[in-house]
Amino acid sequence: MKHIFVINPAAGKTDSSEEIMRAVAAIPGYDCEFYVTQGPRDATRYAKTWLEEHQSEQARFYACGGDGTLNEVVNGVVGHENGSVGVYPSGSGDDFVKYYGGRDKFLDFKELLDAPEDEIDLLTIDNGKPGEFRYSINITNFGFDTTVAKTMIKVKRKKIIGGKHAYVTGVVTGLIKAMRNKCEITADGERVDTKGRILLCTLANGGYVGGSFFCAPRADNHDGLIEVTAFRPLSRITFVRLLGAYTNGTHLDDPRFQKYITYRRAKEVTVKAPEGFSMSVDGEIVDGTEFKIGIAPKAIRFAAPKGCVLIAGRKGETVGSAPAETPAEAPAVEETPAEPATV
Repeated sequence: MKHIFVINPAAGKTDSSEEIMRAVAAIPGYDCEFYVTQGPRDATRYAKTWLEEHQSEQARFYACGGDGTLNEVVNGVVGHENGSVGVYPSGSGDDFVKYYGGRDKFLDFKELLDAPEDEIDLLTIDNGKPGEFRYSINITNFGFDTTVAKTMIKVKRKKIIGGKHAYVTGVVTGLIKAMRNKCEITADGERVDTKGRILLCTLANGGYVGGSFFCAPRADNHDGLIEVTAFRPLSRITFVRLLGAYTNGTHLDDPRFQKYITYRRAKEVTVKAPEGFSMSVDGEIVDGTEFKIGIAPKAIRFAAPKGCVLIAGRKGETVGSAPAETPAEAPAVEETPAEPATV
């Protein structure tokens, strides 16, 4: 199998291209190539073109960058039976790999090259615009979170407010600008917004967003379902008071959140915002007025090193071993009926 490292030189604080090439080249016995991206969407174009031109060859593409780079590689590989995806996390957030126990599990190049592959789900994002349909491997979110994501993109390489602090900078901006966001959300035919307004909504396949926030503690990227969590508008004081539980991923079982959350598992979600809207798709911004979000079961093969311990829906399961037979937690918020929504 061919191992292709797709390196985003703009990811993270510094360009790690040369470091990655030297480290991989020092490992004998593997057929490895390298590609340094030239700009936005280049990773998608490159992976798709390579697989179409080498249909008789099996190749694994390693996204060397952050979640945006991973998203681009996924969108280039999906639909090609001769391609699979791995990741060397070198971005500012690296949220997707936290589902597998964290970025440290993915930093050993030998372990990456030997990693077993697993078929996982992807979210599908359709904003109705030609050529803009795309897939999401981790989290698609909007409302407050879109303001956060836009801010992160602007400040990620700035001192003090950027890097690992970029999300916090985004949150502060959101507290000022994005506490009540207009949109209508339907999950499998049921309205889950409140009177056409939300604070934020996450549509999850993975578990983490924003570098440290465990937004979807029950997510399972094998179950063919979208984790839908819609937050009603709330005061800034309440937001700050509840932020710790949201960070730790205990919000779905915390009684304090009952009146602020509508939580569902769904196969299809629609979002309408006639005035125009933006979504953060694995950290990348997508604009539109109406979105359809679906689930593509087992749509791509993902390589996770042996020994990774899952932390979300299949909590405790170790990659490379039989699934852990642990009973699912009883849902604390899921059964709460949605408040009637009118615009």
